[in-house]
Amino acid sequence: MSSLRGSRMSVRSALLAVLVASSLALTACGGGDGKPEENEGQKSSSEQETQVQNSSAEVDTGKVLAELKGANGVTLTVHSVVRDADGFVTVHGTAKNEGSVSFSAAEWRSQENAIRSKSSISGASLVDKEGKKRYMVLRDTDGQCLCSTGIRVASGGSSPIFAQFPAPPASVTTVELNVPSMSPAIVDLAEG
Repeated sequence: MSSLRGSRMSVRSALLAVLVASSLALTACGGGDGKPEENEGQKSSSEQETQVQNSSAEVDTGKVLAELKGANGVTLTVHSVVRDADGFVTVHGTAKNEGSVSFSAAEWRSQENAIRSKSSISGASLVDKEGKKRYMVLRDTDGQCLCSTGIRVASGGSSPIFAQFPAPPASVTTVELNVPSMSPAIVDLAEG
């Protein structure tokens, strides 16, 4: 009986040691404060969109790099196309509706079923004509675009627009910006 009691005690001691070691390992991985470390690549799409939209406050909307024209008086004015050190290109612009009816960007979205928003600029792309490559709007881990969504512009109104793409090689300095149903535009890449 005492050997059975002794083996139960050693099993309990071993389990307790494993639990303590696991707890210490988890605490060490989390930075020791009980909060998980936030990795830049693990931000939610809403956090990433907020970060990009906040940077649009710094965009000079008086600067015009290109203007894409669409039907019914809709234009997309491009204010900046910036390649950053993290390997992304962010495009900022303004959608303006000079037509007589409200504009919803349903024709600007991609044809992917995973994109939930019916009015986004997720169908935009950058084309490196010399390298013969097309760069599509980036998606987060949930399949949502890193771009403006819910785009609705009333007649006579305007709305800020952004889209983020993977960056082409550093040797590429000019790309063609394509947005479905709009005229294409050649834009220079600025370094950010």
